[in-house]
Amino acid sequence: MPICLAASLALLSGCSSAPKDVTAGWSVERLAQEAREERDSGNFDRATELYEKLEGRAAGTPLAQQAQLEKAYSYYKGGEPAQAQAVIERFLRLHPTSPALDYALYLKGLANFNDNLGLFGSLARQDLSERDQKAAKESFESFRDLVTRFPASRYAPDARARMTYIVNSLAQSEVHVARYYFSRGAHVAAINRAQAALSDYPEAPALEEALYILVQAYDALGLSQLRDDASRVLQASYPNSQFLTQGFRTSTPWWRFW
Repeated sequence: MPICLAASLALLSGCSSAPKDVTAGWSVERLAQEAREERDSGNFDRATELYEKLEGRAAGTPLAQQAQLEKAYSYYKGGEPAQAQAVIERFLRLHPTSPALDYALYLKGLANFNDNLGLFGSLARQDLSERDQKAAKESFESFRDLVTRFPASRYAPDARARMTYIVNSLAQSEVHVARYYFSRGAHVAAINRAQAALSDYPEAPALEEALYILVQAYDALGLSQLRDDASRVLQASYPNSQFLTQGFRTSTPWWRFW
């Protein structure tokens, strides 16, 4: 065979060979350790790859279940909530009686919470209640499932705090819309959205403004009795309300409490 042809065949053979799996000879213990180190170092793409391998090699053992949840967490921390959700849903289907079920529900809530509300570092820079609320509602349901089924779980206190945050966000979203309608002269629509906030999210901070919107919208429509009723509720519930003396204002965002 001519030398040039042999060299060409060797080159083609080298190009077509699959990349070597450097983990092929690793034990499951080493895989778990390496995956954990990659995760802790912030190398989430590599961590998910290693957890995927660990899940397969430890199939049928508690270690495989742990690898599945760690993989979901790595997806979540890596900014891939859809992949995290898919892994968690699969875990919940396959292991409905797992001792880690409370953590799985917590992680499911976290993934949606992050997707809708952003990382905590951004909380001081944007009013997140103006964003899409679908993921927030799904996050709330996951957290509620957790605290209902596992009230003593170590994750329950944080889940409850996040539920409060989500409720406040959803209430403020309704008030944002109500205020917009009022500013456009759509007073009936403003009343409907303010009433929705009052009925659906009792005790949320945004309800003070919702009541004020009702007062102003009823007044604009000439509905004096309803206006006075709403005003009495506002004054009774918020005796020091600045809305009554200053009207609409730019104030410290409600979510700063977090």
